[in-house]
Parts: sequence; structure tokens; C-alpha cells
Amino acid sequence: MRQVKLSEVKNRFSKYLRLAKKEKVIVTHHGKPAGILVGFTTEDDWFDYRLEHDPRFLRRVAAARKSLYEGKGIRIEDLPGQSRKDSDHFRS
Repeated sequence: MRQVKLSEVKNRFSKYLRLAKKEKVIVTHHGKPAGILVGFTTEDDWFDYRLEHDPRFLRRVAAARKSLYEGKGIRIEDLPGQSRKDSDHFRS
């Protein structure tokens, strides 16, 4: 992770956007962290980032985990048409 002054980022934005594909770039303003540049090398990276930061998705994951913790979930092996072999690829 690299810290860079806002003025430097403004002057060389393309450079830091390319760098952000390799590592996060913390943008500072008056010496304090003010933002972050996160680069994406593929559309899948962009999709993953959006999903990981979507409050609606995170609420659904939390609700599903709570449900499982309370014993209300269904094991994948118990779903209709699923065999042990079919469910193994979900664990990797």
C-alpha cells in the first residue's frame, strides 16, 4: 500500500491509476488519509468489489449466516438432486 499526496495524484492520475491495479494507493490531504484508489484488472474484479461492499448483499449474507447458526439452514448435500460429489466443488 502506498501513500501519495493529493496534489501528486492530481498531477499524475494515470500513473497512480495504473499503480492501483497492483496495490492500493492511499491519497492524503494535508498529511491525512483522504481516500483510496483501488484498481481493477478485470471486470470480474470490479464485480467482486461492488458485491463485497454492497450493504444489501452483506445484510443477506449476515441473515443467511444467522439462519444457519440457528439451525434453520439446509446442507447442500440435502438439496434435491444433489449428491456428495456434486457439492464438493462448492467447498473449494
